[in-house]
Amino acid sequence: MKTRMSLSHLFSPHQIRGHEIRNRIFSSAHQTILARGGSPGEDMAAYHEARARGGAGLIIVESSRPYSDDVSASYYIDSSTDACIPGYRMIAGAVHKHGCKLFGQINHGGRIAYTHEGMNIVSHAPSMVPDHRFHCMPRVMSTEYVRNIIDAFAAAAGRMAEAGLDGAELTASHGMLIAQFLNPQTNFRDDEFGGSAENRFRIVSEMIAATRRVVGNEFVIGMRISADELEPDGLDQAAWLDICRCLNDEEELDFLNVTVGSMMGLAGSVHVVPPMEIDHAYTAPHAGAIRREVRQSVLVTGRINQPQLAEQVLARGQADMCGMTRALISDPEMPDKARSGKLDDIRACIGCNQACIGHYHQGVRISCIQNPVAGRELTLGTQPAAQKSRKVLVAGGGPGGMKAAAVAGERGHQVILCEKSGLLGGQVLLAQTLPGRAEFGVIVDNLRREMELNGVDIRLHTGVDKALIEAQKPDVVIIATGAVPYSPNVEISEQTHVVDAWQVLKDEVKPGASVVIADWRCDWVGMGLAVKLAREGSRVRLCVDGEMAGQNLQKYLRWHWAGELHKLHIEVLPYARLFGADGDTAYFQHTSSGEAIICENMDTLVIAQGHQSVVTLERDLVGIDAEIHLVGDCLSPRSAEEAVYEGLMIARNI
Repeated sequence: MKTRMSLSHLFSPHQIRGHEIRNRIFSSAHQTILARGGSPGEDMAAYHEARARGGAGLIIVESSRPYSDDVSASYYIDSSTDACIPGYRMIAGAVHKHGCKLFGQINHGGRIAYTHEGMNIVSHAPSMVPDHRFHCMPRVMSTEYVRNIIDAFAAAAGRMAEAGLDGAELTASHGMLIAQFLNPQTNFRDDEFGGSAENRFRIVSEMIAATRRVVGNEFVIGMRISADELEPDGLDQAAWLDICRCLNDEEELDFLNVTVGSMMGLAGSVHVVPPMEIDHAYTAPHAGAIRREVRQSVLVTGRINQPQLAEQVLARGQADMCGMTRALISDPEMPDKARSGKLDDIRACIGCNQACIGHYHQGVRISCIQNPVAGRELTLGTQPAAQKSRKVLVAGGGPGGMKAAAVAGERGHQVILCEKSGLLGGQVLLAQTLPGRAEFGVIVDNLRREMELNGVDIRLHTGVDKALIEAQKPDVVIIATGAVPYSPNVEISEQTHVVDAWQVLKDEVKPGASVVIADWRCDWVGMGLAVKLAREGSRVRLCVDGEMAGQNLQKYLRWHWAGELHKLHIEVLPYARLFGADGDTAYFQHTSSGEAIICENMDTLVIAQGHQSVVTLERDLVGIDAEIHLVGDCLSPRSAEEAVYEGLMIARNI
């Protein structure tokens, strides 16, 4: 149960340049892949409207590119021409009618550049200093180019003002162009924009002034900053505090939006969208230090996923507003639920990163593993009531079965969910036992509450077979019986101590001092097992059947875990396909060369070779007088995202 507390700070209004924001919850700028042809469209308007309707006080639309040479894909908003204005106007209309304020964001990546149509674009930066993530060697900006950039930012803000937005945010966070000018390690210029600290700051001062001249006095101007870039060549906390003291003198600047991290390297990039392994509200102390130095409103983002957390940040005086972006992706109605005291009904974000930033890195539209409606508001935004109430029996209490049951109940069907064990959750119960992954288990609490709110009859310790189906006589059976560990067809001698991943996670075995993990899936299971066993004192060799450990994880999650593997001295052997084992030796085949990889002096071989579908019930029900559907891993072993999506879609159509 979520702790009940006063949320008086969270639901008090806040003023920025005469604009009253109804509460202290905002959605920070984040890429959605919903722009089309460089402009916002109906999908993006519907996405943001859902969060405005749900009670958010402020929405900041995703990063836009104000200068044509930095536009690398059609799904980025191109604010360098007037073509963006109708799309922005559409979003403004959709958001404003629900009483929510709307800002835009303007950004240039500088040396942090992406590809365009498969080719590397020419990156431009203050000086010829390469980054360590995208590996771009930039071209030095001429003085004229810098002045063009200043004018471009101002013109982009002007287009946002013309479209009816309430403000614009200039991006100096995450090691982007403005931060590169401010940083003496990336700015070696000898013109008026480099050399001294005053000259390095000049682009900021002139950009704010130019923007104000274009947008007038009522439009809000803010700046997003990283309070610590967490990179070897990044600006640290002390440097940013000095910069903020200078920003305090900029009378036309209305707010600072504080985060941490940098895209200049892998370590800093993890903090762009910090995964669940990072502490909640960990950026708030940074914001508090800045707030004590400046007169502007201070906004903060970074793993603030619950209203109670946001209330604490505000009550401590660490910020004026809290960015709860992924919380709003997971549950757009979170603000209204919190304001009305329905904290237990909130679908809390678990910080998995799989379908939000994970989808972005795949180049597909944003969503959420718990809330497949996110990013699909135009097609899935409402659940149609069932034309006829039917009796639905769901076999299996994992994420897919639970979601199917909840949505079927919401639509008006009579739903029974049967789970053969005494606990709901399926494989989530194992996932949450891995180091740093406890929060993943919150998905079970969320789905259980959805079922309770929609009247689902939950029956634990109840296995489903043909006899039960014949006795219950349901109209529809949804099979969600999941999967079990897959045993590969390789030769392993009886003398080898071999166990599967589930046995280790359940602490059913003692792996010993030297462990080899055969990781086929290259996901959280292999990496998590390696960290768990290393922390428990084993020497661990992680043999992955792919290019790298965590190959199938979202990038920021993978990079975080890669750092943990290194710190724990875990030996990672890539391109390793399990071939067999004999006694204390495991044999792998290099997937490219075909040659042997031999791991000797092994106490235990841990098999993490994926899963195989449980199909017993499906076979037993062939020919039965009921509509049959399959959901999740019993259809094909994948992840919770697919299971929840399939549960939703099947329940929508029965």
